[in-house]
Amino acid sequence: MIAQLSGTLIHKSPQYLVIDVGGVGYRVMVSLNSFSHLPDIGAPVTIHTHTHLREDQLSLFGFTTIEEKNIFQKLITISGVGPKSALTILSGIPAGELRDAISREDSVRLQSIPGIGKKTAERIIIELKDKLLKEHPASESLSAASGAQRFYDDVLSALMNLGYQRPAAEKAMQRVPWNDMATLEAAIRATLKELAKP
Repeated sequence: MIAQLSGTLIHKSPQYLVIDVGGVGYRVMVSLNSFSHLPDIGAPVTIHTHTHLREDQLSLFGFTTIEEKNIFQKLITISGVGPKSALTILSGIPAGELRDAISREDSVRLQSIPGIGKKTAERIIIELKDKLLKEHPASESLSAASGAQRFYDDVLSALMNLGYQRPAAEKAMQRVPWNDMATLEAAIRATLKELAKP
């Protein structure tokens, strides 16, 4: 099994990269999050890899961090989530944010990822929450203690349920003075005013 590649980056695209290792070019599929952290073509690069072997082909999936690789390997243990689906999930949400969303049982955040429906989101939470908490026992207490993060997530969830796209909603929310918001309703109204501005 190929667990890591170090060599020269000779091609990169949002779908895959090619690394020259001693004259051999390895084609590695990557998430958009990993792609965004790649160096320029011609630069040295080290990628953590997962080798996926099927009867008719061998595929390499690459990650710029061990955390992303670990979560990818957990995702593919879930029924109905294959390597390409797992890569799509990690393209839609950074590994750390995915772990936090699972620990908070934030199904709405997971469903905001293209191709992830309610049933798949709930299955991911059910099957991975305990596994992730064993590795990061502090994450649950930190999430519970973070009232501000929960408040933010609730406002974002409400706006998305009203039909607003996540990027537009988050951009408007950045302009809202959170410390002045006493209630969830007040925060939602303030953000809607920002969204209504030209």
